Formats: sequence, structure tokens, C-alpha cells
Amino acid sequence: MKILGIIPARWASSRFPQKVLADIGGKSMVQRVYEQTLQATKLDGVIVATDHEKIAEHIVSFGGEVSLTSSKHPSGTDRCRETLDQQTETYDYVVNIQGDEPFVQPQAINELADLLDGQTQLGTLVSEIHDASVLSNPNMMKVIFNAQREAIYFSRTAIPYLRDVPTEQWLQCHTFYKHVHLYAYRADVLREITELPVN
Repeated sequence: MKILGIIPARWASSRFPQKVLADIGGKSMVQRVYEQTLQATKLDGVIVATDHEKIAEHIVSFGGEVSLTSSKHPSGTDRCRETLDQQTETYDYVVNIQGDEPFVQPQAINELADLLDGQTQLGTLVSEIHDASVLSNPNMMKVIFNAQREAIYFSRTAIPYLRDVPTEQWLQCHTFYKHVHLYAYRADVLREITELPVN
């Protein structure tokens, strides 16, 4: 399987404009994401997908590979699709690594890549929640599964809701999972998804 790692990095973040260029210990956020991603041994290429020349110039300045994409994309998924379509090589899968995750773990990327066998259409990672503050944090996406361990629902609130249990005891009564912000798409499925109407 040939796997391309794509880091969407848009200019106009609604809550924190130019967030990917924010300095973190002497390097930009997106540079840290890029360098962490390069350490993942299961990727056949890594490229930053951006909608702005200033970000593109910054990527080139530290030796990174960049794809300039439309500023009209509604999501990072659409940006990944355009970047995939720009490639001269053929890739079986795309792994979408968030441009605002400077501490993304290369091993997590490798674990996700290990799931990609040609049959898998979409993949992502979760981790068990052990901290009550994470369980109550709406910025941390929670996930539930079906019997086949397929993710069926994502929520900013804890799911399931344990009605008759005090919230401080929820972690003792149930295993909760949070989403790890990595997504893998089989190339044909990525193209299909981006053709769907946006609701």
C-alpha cells in the first residue's frame, strides 16, 4: 500500500487566524506537525496542503513539500482530495494529519497506517479516557462503536450518558473513548466523499 500523509493548513481559522504559523518554542505549529509526521515510517510521502501563499512560502523555507489548494474548500478533507489529485504518483490511501496538532505522535500515524489493507475504506484512532476533565471537555471529541468496533457516533459530550450515576463516578462505571485526530481514506473513497452534498 502506498500511503500519502497530507497536513491541511488553512490561513483563515475562524477562532485563531493564521494559527498554523503560531510560534511554538521557536518553530511554527505547522513545522512541528510536519517534522513529527516525517518520523512516521509507514508513510510514502508527506505534504502540507494550504490555501495561502504565505504558508506555502513558509513550508518551502524549512524544506517541506507543499501543495497550494483552493481557498473555497469547506473542509480539510476537500483540501486533501485536491492535493491527492495534484500528485503524479498514485497512492492507495491518504492519511489526514491535522495542521494544528504539533505533538502528533509518529507511532499513532504508523498504527493507523497498519490498518490500511486495501479493503479498509476509512480509518481513524481512538484512545481510552482516564481523566474526568477530558470526559467533560467539549473540545475533546468522544466516540462510540458498534459490535464490530466500528465508530458509529462522535460527540462533544460524553456518550453514553449515565443517568443514575454521579458524573464523578462515570469513569469507574464505563469505558469511554476520545477521538485521536487522524483520518485515513482509501483514495477512491476520499474522492467519493468529497462529491457528496454538504448538509
